Amino acid sequence: MRLAGVLITITIFAVTACITPDNEQKETSSGEESEEKQASVNVPEFNADSAFHFVKKQTDFGPRVPNTKAHTKCADYLAQKMKGYADTVIVQQSKVRAYNNDILNIKNIISVFNPGKTKRILLGAHWDSRPYADHDPDKSARWEPIQGANDGASGVGVLMELARILAKNNPDLGVDIIFFDAEDYGPPESDQSSKQDTWGLGSQYWAKNPHNFGYDAHYGILLDMVGAENAQFPKERFSTYYAPDVVDKVWNIADKAGYGKYFPDKEGGTINDDHYFINKIIGIPMINIIHLNPESENGTFFKHWHTKEDTIDKISPETLKVVGAVVLNVIFRE
Repeated sequence: MRLAGVLITITIFAVTACITPDNEQKETSSGEESEEKQASVNVPEFNADSAFHFVKKQTDFGPRVPNTKAHTKCADYLAQKMKGYADTVIVQQSKVRAYNNDILNIKNIISVFNPGKTKRILLGAHWDSRPYADHDPDKSARWEPIQGANDGASGVGVLMELARILAKNNPDLGVDIIFFDAEDYGPPESDQSSKQDTWGLGSQYWAKNPHNFGYDAHYGILLDMVGAENAQFPKERFSTYYAPDVVDKVWNIADKAGYGKYFPDKEGGTINDDHYFINKIIGIPMINIIHLNPESENGTFFKHWHTKEDTIDKISPETLKVVGAVVLNVIFRE
């Protein structure tokens, strides 16, 4: 993914609630009843070690670049594993044209839970890895592919653990998990294209060709780069523009769970990622939980973004657990 060239300015109107003094008697509002109901919800525990295992299984294949053997083998593994958890798994295969006119054989892996439920949540992450280490300090390595432990595999690992949990703890709504392909096959840093549609090729294809005709979801959550130690996930700007209520829901849940350090109440950058195309093309309000760090060497993302050092030893089980626990709470408190 890349930092979008367009920044969005949004005016937000805050609505303040009336507070009744403690010594005044008042009737219980529907909002308070809702909070009491929310507090009583039994949310399953997220297993960080299991999520880490799923991340490592992906990186063990090597770089998952489209049109490579590692990509094919990893796709087979992901589809087979998800078939053990979901009601239905669809491998959406297609050919897409990359920025350099290469034809890529892609596979979007779609896992469906509770297909009969009308109310649905869409969860996504990209499972491919970057073909170029174009931000590596070693200039001689910049045309080599990366492992993508954080940039790709971490989000998929969290969603695989969520799938394992959903298989054992059936929520009262439908959940669709999509592993998008060819998100990171954009032009190298030395040849950056101004066209936003050179990235997120798999999500663009799915948004134009959803697995079910007329598919819709209440909202969506994208996970990208969610495994680095001490990661922070400020509010990405396309997310606050297209789905401000979903952002508020997720960050409020994170704050109440004691994860405010990871989910700070501040705005981040505008990132051209898979969620942008889901919002723009199919109209599902989708947010992006993504590690943003303007103080890093690359000025936007985590330290090892698009370098050869994006490896499994950089993955923190604690961060995986925080993100997984927050998304689990969102699902089971819906």
